[in-house]
Amino acid sequence: MRVLVTGGAGFIGSNFVRFLLENTSEEVLTLDALTYAGSKSNLKGLESADRHTFVEGDIRDEDLVSDLIGDADAVVNFAAESHVDRSVQSSKPFVSTNVEGTRTLLDAARNHDLERFVQISTDEVYGEIESGTFEESDPLEPRNPYAATKAAADLLARSYFVTHDVPVLITRSSNNFGPRQHAEKLIPKFIERARDGRSLPVYGDGSNVREWLYVEDNCRAIDRVLRDGVVGDIYNVGSGIEKQNIEVTKEIIRTVGASEHLIEFVPDRAGHDQRYALDTTKIEALGWNPRVTFEEGLERTLNYYLE
Repeated sequence: MRVLVTGGAGFIGSNFVRFLLENTSEEVLTLDALTYAGSKSNLKGLESADRHTFVEGDIRDEDLVSDLIGDADAVVNFAAESHVDRSVQSSKPFVSTNVEGTRTLLDAARNHDLERFVQISTDEVYGEIESGTFEESDPLEPRNPYAATKAAADLLARSYFVTHDVPVLITRSSNNFGPRQHAEKLIPKFIERARDGRSLPVYGDGSNVREWLYVEDNCRAIDRVLRDGVVGDIYNVGSGIEKQNIEVTKEIIRTVGASEHLIEFVPDRAGHDQRYALDTTKIEALGWNPRVTFEEGLERTLNYYLE
């Protein structure tokens, strides 16, 4: 099988490309526009890999996308603008890439005989939940522009399955962390700032809860859905590891060996969801379970950034 990985020079995408090359016999074609969040350095060491080809380009380029999908058996779409804070400042690039870009891919997929089209999404499309967990059948109630564009992309992908028989599958994961994540995200940002003795700006009172998933576990989940998922279905991917942001901050401080005096509480972000949590019964039925604990994953992540 030849797999086209869009956004494959980004955080989760590059980890997935490496996962495929190290654990399967698939050919991998990576497409990335190399914006600020994507870097060829994330694919370092793969330049001469026999089963890997890199193409610099944009998922909104209809001719390029059509050519690439014509040569692929499956598509895994990671390409997206993904930082909530940036979407609050300006939603335009998020609508353009996350919605229009996905539309471009789906139209090309509609015209070619693909085996699978995996749309990578997020738990943020559900909105916030005070208690319990979100199931895949729950309504989408996004509360920030980033989440709204990802929800739109999910609905568009689902509509192409129903209307045009495009073999769409959707994964919605909780917060990922691990190597190659952009320094604007909480864990790498705080690791670097704590290492340098700089302040750690925590939104509000730090009580917001996220479910933390090590990126390697998410890659295994996506691969399982790619191979064994039911076309047309949605799969939540979570770890069950819930932590308040202040807990994560203090764990980073402890691991780095810094002082809690670095913590600085700052005004909360607009539309900041209080809690996310996912029911993962469906993907567990495919034989997947997370393997990496938060502590182990944080130590691996710390070692990556400090090196």
